[in-house]
Amino acid sequence: MIRFILQNSRWLTAGALLTLISSFGQTYFISIFAGEIRATFNLSHGDWGAIYGFGTFASAVVMIWSGGLTDVMRVRNLGPIVLAALAASCLFMAFNPWVALLPVVIFCLRFTGQGMSTHIATVAMSRWFVANRGKALSVASLGFSFGEACYPVLVVSLLAFFTWQSIWVLAAGTAILAIPALLWLLAEERSPQSSAAEGQSFGMGGRHWSRTQVLGHPLFWFMIPALLGQSAFNTAFFFLQVHFAEIKGWDHLQLVAMFPIYTAVSIAAMILSGVLLDKLDTARLIPYFQLPMIVAFLTFAYGQSLLSALVGFIFLGLSSGANATLPNAFWAEFYGTKHLGSIKAAAAAVMVLGSAVGPAITGILLDYDIALDAQYVAVSIFFGFSSVMMWIGVRRVSNSFVI
Repeated sequence: MIRFILQNSRWLTAGALLTLISSFGQTYFISIFAGEIRATFNLSHGDWGAIYGFGTFASAVVMIWSGGLTDVMRVRNLGPIVLAALAASCLFMAFNPWVALLPVVIFCLRFTGQGMSTHIATVAMSRWFVANRGKALSVASLGFSFGEACYPVLVVSLLAFFTWQSIWVLAAGTAILAIPALLWLLAEERSPQSSAAEGQSFGMGGRHWSRTQVLGHPLFWFMIPALLGQSAFNTAFFFLQVHFAEIKGWDHLQLVAMFPIYTAVSIAAMILSGVLLDKLDTARLIPYFQLPMIVAFLTFAYGQSLLSALVGFIFLGLSSGANATLPNAFWAEFYGTKHLGSIKAAAAAVMVLGSAVGPAITGILLDYDIALDAQYVAVSIFFGFSSVMMWIGVRRVSNSFVI
């Protein structure tokens, strides 16, 4: 692993930089400001959840088209454009005075951050590395993990001294500074699109699948519950972190102080799943990666102490870490890399849709006095269902095709 990182440090760092800056469009970052945003615009939990869900859903729709740009544009050309757009989105959040434009702000942040920045990084790792795809995805995802560990504690601390709008201006500046760094890292791009065919790997049946063929294949639909669930309910948990701390009787800072532990577990699971992925194959691993989510949400539902929250974060981290490698490698391994950008864009749209549905549903249910603890019990049941669906789908394909 160390030798692999040293030999490919330039390209792996570019991927990690993109995932790190994507934090500004991720739910765990935006939700830190939930209390301030709701107070500024006089929103209920349901109002804020609906606005967030609408903006995120719109970004999912646009991702279906824009994700295919990674099949025709080099990362060093597309990446800076997306980072500049993300910086502009952060400034939009900082200076927007109208609640009517808040869905547009969320759309811009989610599309450029969670959507395109992450998409570019994972498609690049999956295409540039074949034999070491799992390791590449796990290393590139460290940027996301670093942001998840550091930004919440940093931002909550800064909120004691600065306005929430000022922090979004700092985020915009950080995204701008990342552009020259990305250009320098990719001055020598590992596999430009013009020569991408040289490194293409085939999928099931020894062929490259188009997005239309993938959408018509049963395995894609067996994967839908897992794609939706991980995104929807992981997003919903961090989206409602302020409310979760309130109903448990904890300070928000006490809760976010556990994020680095969650991130450490996530990194360990990410690296382990990446190594196992390169030694085994996705089909043997992916049906089981969401099982820890069952334990996590049951613990969040019934636990009342900070220790129980810590246990929940550990199991949440196990699935979150594996989620950074296994699903991303899944599309390349099963359907090939020639049309990977378009295929993964469809999957990304489903995941972004999930991240829109999760906060919207939980927020509306809270407005109807459905307790968060009860919701989390239902969530754990859902992850049991999604794991069974993945197992059935992969088993059917493994019996029918040579992968």
